[in-house]
Amino acid sequence: MPVVSVDEIENWIGRETGVSAWVTIDQKMINRFADLTDDHQNIHVDDDAAKAAGFVGTIAHGFLTLSILSKFIYEAGIDVEGAIAGYNYGFNRIRMIAPTPSGAAIRGRFMLKAFELKSPTRGLFTYDAVIEIQGVEKPALVAEWLNMTEFAAADSEAKHLATP
Repeated sequence: MPVVSVDEIENWIGRETGVSAWVTIDQKMINRFADLTDDHQNIHVDDDAAKAAGFVGTIAHGFLTLSILSKFIYEAGIDVEGAIAGYNYGFNRIRMIAPTPSGAAIRGRFMLKAFELKSPTRGLFTYDAVIEIQGVEKPALVAEWLNMTEFAAADSEAKHLATP
């Protein structure tokens, strides 16, 4: 993950910030997610039912795949010098394109779409995020994801870049 000053973030807009390592989504993970969310739809937990529905076997919940973006951003997003905290600010758009079969490996790919300084110590990152499935042409999902970062003011210049 690149660590940059507030002044350097603008240089990253429109560029890929990184690609995460592959993570295997196994049936144990899918079952734990089903238990946690109380979503035991048969395409996620019953191999025969998933095959009857036209899948090669069970598939991960779309929300499970989406939630792993949080892990991937630590490896492939941008970190601001002096960052104190970062948090999910929501999504402008999410599309679940292809199912993630149990046993498949996925990874995150991020491009910084925009950055807005909200105050001298707070900035909003907008990422185009893609979760790829190893060996599959279509991605599992694409999203426009918002992340807020709290950081220590770097210098007086950051103070007059801030928007009210």
